[in-house]
Amino acid sequence: MTSTTRRARLVAGIALAATAALALTSCAADSSAGDSGSSVDAATATSLADFGTLEDLEAAAKAEGALNVIALPRDWANYGEILDLFAERYPEITINEASPDVSSAEEIQAAETNKGLDTAPDVFDLGLAVALQSTDTFAPYKVENFDEIPDALKEPTGLFVGDYGGYMSIGYDSSKFPEPTSLDDLKGADFRGAVAINGDPTQAGSAFGAVGLATVQSGGDLDDYTPGIEFFGELQKAGNFLKVDVTPATITSGETPVVFDWDYLNTAAGKDNPDWKVVVLDGVGYASYYNQAINKDAPHPAAARLWQEFLYSDDVQNLWLKGGARPARMEAMTAAGTIDEELAAALPEVPAETVVPAEKQSTDAGTLLGEKWAVAVQ
Repeated sequence: MTSTTRRARLVAGIALAATAALALTSCAADSSAGDSGSSVDAATATSLADFGTLEDLEAAAKAEGALNVIALPRDWANYGEILDLFAERYPEITINEASPDVSSAEEIQAAETNKGLDTAPDVFDLGLAVALQSTDTFAPYKVENFDEIPDALKEPTGLFVGDYGGYMSIGYDSSKFPEPTSLDDLKGADFRGAVAINGDPTQAGSAFGAVGLATVQSGGDLDDYTPGIEFFGELQKAGNFLKVDVTPATITSGETPVVFDWDYLNTAAGKDNPDWKVVVLDGVGYASYYNQAINKDAPHPAAARLWQEFLYSDDVQNLWLKGGARPARMEAMTAAGTIDEELAAALPEVPAETVVPAEKQSTDAGTLLGEKWAVAVQ
């Protein structure tokens, strides 16, 4: 499985928090506090208070001795540095990194296949569409700074919570292609056999986002992704749609010279190609966030919850920023003065108008793609 499948996976700052509208309803049990200290049942803990203190949670996680993660490529939004920091901070906890290149959907499949085994994933990193479909797989948990995460980015009980994100963009080899300024440019003869997306949009968050961007850039809206599907159908008929799995290696080699992907991934993937440039089209911008969740059957439930606390800490939120992504707590950290101002200032300019798919829009789009995508690009 290549990394394009995983790249089935954005508060683009303050503006996105205002535009996102996830009308989520909880299907979780009440989050009443349990016993604190060593007697706590980590599998039922819904907040740090259930353990007592962060030190109590750390002790419980260290006693478990392991954390199983899945679908976390080290070149994805700075995950390599994040994983290494956790390992440095908690050397008593072995991180088992499984299947870094699988899709969000395959993460859930792995949890089902390995249920009851020590090899099951403890935590997930998921695109919104898959997260919405999989809430019965998650354990509710609110990190200590849950209130600093915009409401639009979180399920109210903490079943899943947005963590980092960005804008759908187009990366291209500027030595071979002119800068695309619109979708219509990509249908021209200059781009024959050159335009790739990152995975299958029925399973992959970034590919799903590519269809969403094509929809709004074609004059449609997120209530109906048909214009986006039709765009890629036209791209296929023109001979410009390239069905190749995108990886940093294919970008460096020139095998996939034009790529729809999140801006932070396009930027990172092209770092070894000096001619690689990334553009966020003018007009309506399409943004999204990836979501963290805990497996309700996690074999290491305390370590899973410690991982969540770690990811939403100031240190790691700034590491997402270092990876070119926009952290979920960016607004609160900016107000508190804990954001890395230099990294924040380096983020690319974004469109004046931004859309973020809501729950029903994502669900409806997933159904539509399941019905029409394969036929449109065959």
